[in-house]
Parts: sequence; C-alpha cells; structure tokens
Amino acid sequence: MHSQWPGTGRIGDPAFDAFYATQVPYLADNAQTQRLNQQAVAVLLDRIGPAIVLTHSQSGPFGWLIADARPKLVKAVVAVEPAGPPFQNTVFGTDKARAWGVADIPINYDPPVNDPGELKIEQEAQPDGPDLVRCWLQQMPPRRLVNLANIPAIVVTAEASYHAVYDHCTVKYLTQAGVKVTALRLGDHGIHGNAHMIMLEKNNLQVAGLIAAWLARTIPAR
Repeated sequence: MHSQWPGTGRIGDPAFDAFYATQVPYLADNAQTQRLNQQAVAVLLDRIGPAIVLTHSQSGPFGWLIADARPKLVKAVVAVEPAGPPFQNTVFGTDKARAWGVADIPINYDPPVNDPGELKIEQEAQPDGPDLVRCWLQQMPPRRLVNLANIPAIVVTAEASYHAVYDHCTVKYLTQAGVKVTALRLGDHGIHGNAHMIMLEKNNLQVAGLIAAWLARTIPAR
C-alpha cells in the first residue's frame, strides 16, 4: 500500500538523494535528547508565547514533555507517528523503552510518581484487531498526566507505515491518563498510500489540510 513516495526510493533518484541529504546524526541517548529539547523549547515558548507543537517520529516524546513543562503555553500537540508504543518497543525489537509511558524522562502524574517503577502496568490479553500489537496500559485506577489534561492532542497515523500496528496504543495510554487525544488514521479519511515520512510524500498538502481542519475545529478562534 506504499504508493505516495516520490521517485524510485533508490540511491541516484533525485527525490531520494534530496531526502537522504537531510538526514543528520543524533544523540544515542534518548533521555538526554528529550531533556535537552524539553528545556530548549520551554525557553523558546517563554519568549514567543503560546504555540502549537508539532512532532514527528523520534521527536514524538518532545511534544508531551514540552506540554508538561509549559501547559499554559501549548495550545495543542500534533503528533505525527510519534515514537512509541508506551513502555516497550515493537516491530524492530522488543526491548523496554519510554519507562514513563510516553517519554524516557520524568513527566508529571497525579498521584505523583518519583520513579517509573511506581507505574503499575499490564499488557492487554488480546490485540484490538488484526495486525495490531497488544498495548501496555496502566492498571486501574490509572494515574493522570495532569499537565496535559487541558491540552488537545492528535496522533496522525499513515496507512502503509509500521506505526499502523501500534499508534493506537499511544492513543489508548494517553486517553487512559486523562488526555483529550484524537486518533487520526489517514486511511479512514480517504488518504491512502502513505508511509512514515508523510511530509515528504506526494500528497503531503492533503494531509496537512486534514490536520489544519482539525486544528480549526479544536482551537477556539481569538
């Protein structure tokens, strides 16, 4: 179903070479990466004022962490295929990850959590549907992500992406923790053929329009 990538996707193709030229090294330490970005964007918001935070892939945890640090300055979080699912990787491996649920560093819960081991979690006995992974969720009663409770969020998932099998787990976890989050699966809205790098694909403006329409409906005009 992966049909929206421009060109051949092979070395030597102009579209591929332009894409590959944008790729840069990153820190191997996810916790340090998240810590630095949370601090930097919090300072930026203090300077520029309220903003919508848009993340993609590896930067997914940044959105939740920035909103947690500056809840009054984040008007919405748009998470395009954010890093996930909570607590344990899938598809490329099954190692533990994101010990705080949606991040590798502390995020504020109510009742408070001083150590991620205090989060009592359990895996679903059955997946929610065919070709979906079993989600890890909090045991009842769940702790709430208190600083995210009043910030609207949307998780955008492409039809042909590896995220299609687990983004629903991120949505379920956030919902359970009291976050007002919308799951937007592109295929359900007639947008087909996209994979993980949605912003680079042939129909990217169509996807952007769908996100913009959600923002227009969700954030009150002033």
